[in-house]
Amino acid sequence: MKHVDRHDPATRTWVNDAIRAVEADANRSCDTHLHVFPLPPSWGVDLYLKDESVHPTGSLKHRLARSLFLYGLSNGWIGPSTTIIEASSGSTAVSEAYFARLLGLPFIAVIPATTSPEKREIIEFYGGKCHLVDDPGKIYEESARLALETGGHYMDQFTYAERATDWRGNNNIAESIYEQMAMERFPVPAWIVVGAGTGGTSATIGRYIRYRRHSTRLCVADPEGSSFYPSWVTGAAHPGKPSRIEGIGRPRVEPSFLPMVIDRMTSVPDATSIAAMRWVNEVTHHQVGASTGTSVAAAMEIIREMRSHGIRGSVVTLICDSSSRYKGTYEKDAWLKKNGIDITPALEEFRALFRR
Repeated sequence: MKHVDRHDPATRTWVNDAIRAVEADANRSCDTHLHVFPLPPSWGVDLYLKDESVHPTGSLKHRLARSLFLYGLSNGWIGPSTTIIEASSGSTAVSEAYFARLLGLPFIAVIPATTSPEKREIIEFYGGKCHLVDDPGKIYEESARLALETGGHYMDQFTYAERATDWRGNNNIAESIYEQMAMERFPVPAWIVVGAGTGGTSATIGRYIRYRRHSTRLCVADPEGSSFYPSWVTGAAHPGKPSRIEGIGRPRVEPSFLPMVIDRMTSVPDATSIAAMRWVNEVTHHQVGASTGTSVAAAMEIIREMRSHGIRGSVVTLICDSSSRYKGTYEKDAWLKKNGIDITPALEEFRALFRR
């Protein structure tokens, strides 16, 4: 008989300690809040915003980064000296930089050059390095190249997002939503609305809805020009363009996107996304980013339909991150003008909803 033994007790001990450290981070964190959006009670429809911006790294991607690190550690891809590399539009890189620092590992974020300065500063605050790419469509191959060059591990959120998260439960975002809705007047949401970035969040929620046999329908809101919407509608791949709404929208359909668990897709113009962001900030005083605006715009379209058909029920969507990351972009009228985005008509339409 022949055998080869590659067991390294020191590495196994480090991996055990690393997994414990990542899980301890989750144990220190409370669940995220579920805010009631102030719709008129007479409408018979309740809207809720699950506030993922309160995670330690300030966005929904904190959950994903934790899952990706646990996945990489358990698969043997991450060791005590592994350089972590990720392709990202910013928020996932922020969260992964946090966990890399927690484990004492070097981190390189491969991000579009248009990524907001606020996000870059946070990545660097956590000890990460920003590798800027002029063509957002090249972040994948550039990440793979850097991983090969450094002997590091390319996390590849766009491939592994849907498989790194336990969609059956284990305090994933879907299970959390249903537990928090249990005492509301419409405890089982008629709709859950999310954006598409990696596709991982919609995959997790869509699978959970079916696994638990809920009547809830899932809507995915996609910014203009993204590949997800036309590809879902036609069933064939449609190349898109880089999104101006950071965090969601992709120039290609990502491997983690599962179209069959989605009941509806809505394509939202950028001006409407940013108008909805500002409207939410006005109405709730929760300072949300533009990706949240995309989902709220799609949710409000669903609510209008429910009211017109006399359907009562609840709708849930997410606060993905805070507007504090976009002070120089979506918050600035000068930036909007420079980019040819007029939010005035859409903003007035949102404001008129309550006046009517």
